[in-house]
Amino acid sequence: MSDTDIFGDVRVTTHRDGDDLLSAGLGLRGLAGTSTRFAQPASPTPAELRQRAIQSSWKGIADLGPLGGFGTLYGSVPNVPGREFTTFANLPGARASHRVLAQIPDDFDRNKRCLVVTASSGSRGIYGSIALAGGWGLPRGCAVAYTDKGGGAGYFDPADSTGVVLDGTRAKAGSAPLEFEPQGVSADAGIAVKHAHSGDHPEADWGRHVLQAARFGLAMLDRAFPDEAPFTAQNTTIIATGISNGGGAVLRAAGDDKDGILAAVVALEPNIHVRGAGRSFYDYATEAALLLPAALAARDFDGVPFARVGLASPTAWALRCASLRAHGRLTALMPGAQAEEALAMLRAGGWHDEVLATAASSTSLDLWRVVTVAYASAYLKRDAAHMPAGFSYRAYHAAGVVGPADALLKATWWAEGSGVPPGAGVLLAGGTDLSLDPTLPGVLSLRELQTGHGIEAEQLRAAVDATTAELPRDGLPILIVHGAQDGLIPAAFSSEPYVRWLRDAGRTPVFWKVPYAQHFDAFLAFPDFGDRHAPLLPFGYAALDRAWAHMNEGRALPEDAAVRDTRPRGAGPLTAETLALPQN
Repeated sequence: MSDTDIFGDVRVTTHRDGDDLLSAGLGLRGLAGTSTRFAQPASPTPAELRQRAIQSSWKGIADLGPLGGFGTLYGSVPNVPGREFTTFANLPGARASHRVLAQIPDDFDRNKRCLVVTASSGSRGIYGSIALAGGWGLPRGCAVAYTDKGGGAGYFDPADSTGVVLDGTRAKAGSAPLEFEPQGVSADAGIAVKHAHSGDHPEADWGRHVLQAARFGLAMLDRAFPDEAPFTAQNTTIIATGISNGGGAVLRAAGDDKDGILAAVVALEPNIHVRGAGRSFYDYATEAALLLPAALAARDFDGVPFARVGLASPTAWALRCASLRAHGRLTALMPGAQAEEALAMLRAGGWHDEVLATAASSTSLDLWRVVTVAYASAYLKRDAAHMPAGFSYRAYHAAGVVGPADALLKATWWAEGSGVPPGAGVLLAGGTDLSLDPTLPGVLSLRELQTGHGIEAEQLRAAVDATTAELPRDGLPILIVHGAQDGLIPAAFSSEPYVRWLRDAGRTPVFWKVPYAQHFDAFLAFPDFGDRHAPLLPFGYAALDRAWAHMNEGRALPEDAAVRDTRPRGAGPLTAETLALPQN
């Protein structure tokens, strides 16, 4: 390990005999089923928490439904016994620790040493990428190293000074090292979340997180197989892969990899930003939070799945239109014309119609506002008591009343929290008023941080600039897989400018733009949504297969056009013909 790596005590657990690394003993059927139960709901055991965390991570990323084709057309969930090595790690200069985890199967392939390194999607916990990295790597005898890259659901409750210890259970501050333990936060500040409140800028260090996890994985292989040590980048093939924010993290690692430890990088729907090209996530997400609720009144969204779920009525869309006109953001007089004007503004910003159709679902779920709150707090390095625009995270009882955290809900935070509330007994409060469009004040404030003037706006834009990618070394195989209909991280703002930038610099990435694929494979289990789209995860598995064949068999990398024949799933189960995976 590098002298700059700082690790705490390593917890080692074995997973055999009804338990395993890939599914915690649940198998495919159990992963797809209802949430696992805790014998004592208010005080689950570490094993119960781990099992539910693995299950929720799988269900958050993969379509495990009967029509989705997982386990028949692609992927599998075999029993993979082995050991886990996990610890809290620090990057030099960071205030808060983060988790790293190495899963080492008993049947690790000593003849073709392989380490898959990955970062969690979104702001998820340590198992957040298990459906991709674990699902591909563990069954073929690879070890897998994970990082939560400064996110995760190790929520700290200042009301009773409790947080999450290494085994996932909760404990008082001072009794054991905690996953996140902010200092000097008042008891009534609300729930403290690592991504938003660490005082660090974890996104600026995503690449360093991934490279650190790779070094941790090698060190744990040394510990697991001392007679065959040392494990190094020279004798162990290291493949970095991730999805969404995790995809952005592994591309950032490619640019930060000055020592050349990565052998290949496979990124799915990556949140990646190139200086001077495309658009940053915060930029287009705050634009969507502001304008899309108004644009939804346009006829273009009639019949679009999930487009208007969760909104009270067409009145809500018209109210956003009227509110934007009152604030000078729209000029049209009538609601229909106002909706068309908002839609035209989005199109002028680079949003394509096929992308807007799926972006609408994120609007109905209030995802744009929810996510950008966390990003703004992280960029401005705010603590739980001083989030931008008066936002805060508050615990609530099982009955839905804000107040001291309900013990039953609190026990699920680490296993079920996404790292960005609301969810798992924590809600997003503040940023609202008593008007008929109550969320608009907070959204305007978040958008003003991107487009406005002043110290905070300059600070935020500087923080975003610190997340731009660096150029990877020449000759590093890079494969990027992105859905053509991704409405959360549109390829036009992220993958496409990144690929152009690489090619202009003489690099030769492989870019698969998958027809009809969007951002959330897990949404495909909903019939009307799944009927219209194709999954992305199988193409990630296929890209990993091709990267592996290139490195170990000398096969040429595939062509960009290899995915052009994919079609929507339709009303029935996914078939090999509609999926049209590239052939090996």
